[in-house]
Amino acid sequence: QVQLEESGGGLVEAGGSLRLSCTATMGFNSVRANVLGWYRQAPGKQRELVATNTRGGSTNYGDAVKGRVTISRTSAMTTSFLQMNGLKPEDTGVYCCKLARDSQVYWGQGTQVTGAS
Repeated sequence: QVQLEESGGGLVEAGGSLRLSCTATMGFNSVRANVLGWYRQAPGKQRELVATNTRGGSTNYGDAVKGRVTISRTSAMTTSFLQMNGLKPEDTGVYCCKLARDSQVYWGQGTQVTGAS
């Protein structure tokens, strides 16, 4: 069972920056993630893509954050970093880490990001 732990959320003024981290563990076993990334959910809205990395090196960004967000990860794909700049009030939401390996998908509990107006 993969465990995901996010950190780095908080309250940020409009135009500010935050860096989120997600660490994946699986006891003494290798995580071997195929996809590692971030989704977010705002109150009353559906969950949406923020950014993901694949083991093959591809990166995918959601339309709402393109140009303002950069995702990176460790070579072993056990930690994902999400650098967010130029935060807006509409970036407010719970940011959850997602990991896919083999045929399984795992989600973290999420970290709250609030963009103050």
